[in-house]
Amino acid sequence: MIRTNADRLVTQILAGEVWPALADRHGYRVDADGQPFLLPGMGGVTLGVHPGDPATGYAADHLEPGLSVRARGEGANMALQFLSCVGNIVTVRTGPAAGRQGKVIGQHAYVLVDLAEADLAEVSTGDQVTVAARGQGLRLLDHPAVVAKNLDPDLLTRLPVRTRADGRLEVGVAARVPASAVGAGAGMVSEFANTDLMGAYAGQGDDLSLGLERLRIGDIVAIEDADHRFGRGYRRGHLAIGVISTGHCRLFGHGPGPSTILTGPADAFHLVDDPDACLGGIL
Repeated sequence: MIRTNADRLVTQILAGEVWPALADRHGYRVDADGQPFLLPGMGGVTLGVHPGDPATGYAADHLEPGLSVRARGEGANMALQFLSCVGNIVTVRTGPAAGRQGKVIGQHAYVLVDLAEADLAEVSTGDQVTVAARGQGLRLLDHPAVVAKNLDPDLLTRLPVRTRADGRLEVGVAARVPASAVGAGAGMVSEFANTDLMGAYAGQGDDLSLGLERLRIGDIVAIEDADHRFGRGYRRGHLAIGVISTGHCRLFGHGPGPSTILTGPADAFHLVDDPDACLGGIL
């Protein structure tokens, strides 16, 4: 067991709604090779992609699995973004799927929510949801150098994480990501959106590959030389642990993105390569 201050955290019920997919009249974007594309991606309800499924290879751009949720007021939406944590319970409150529950799997432009496929098919844009937000302020009592972000304490107990005899935090990861893969999202606060990983442009040539095409939605990954304690940036000798919450991107400098859950000096961690380190087998 990882000792935490979970007994001192509060749960706050936040409201949002399923936001529609948006576009402008120009429509097309341009990929890393200068090719125009017009593809589905952000917003709405996205069927057929869940934790454990491939993150790449789709005819999509900025793929957001499941429900894309936000609040109407800007301040309320920022609270929803900042306070929703991976693993939080989400309840649909209106429409045919009212009463069905799912889990937050990360943040992007929206808070992203996974539900069972049959339940997703009953949800429409405009449906109201609530998030039982709990986790910001979580501390690992025996690992003071490690900072927890965006992590429901109940999910922590199910992750491949333990305290080693040498005092380090052992974390199972499905992939190790080089600092050179970090794209859009660098410079933002680590409670907002996620970090896009370049080098996972499936089908766009070996010169763009960083070996990340096999990432799955929900994979737990370690970003090398990344410090996400007070924002997101490069810092040699630090690590950021995240959960892949978004999928395929064609826009250059973007890619599947992890939402940060743990960060700190690299010597505070012991990483173990674990192909099963994925929310698909945990949620």
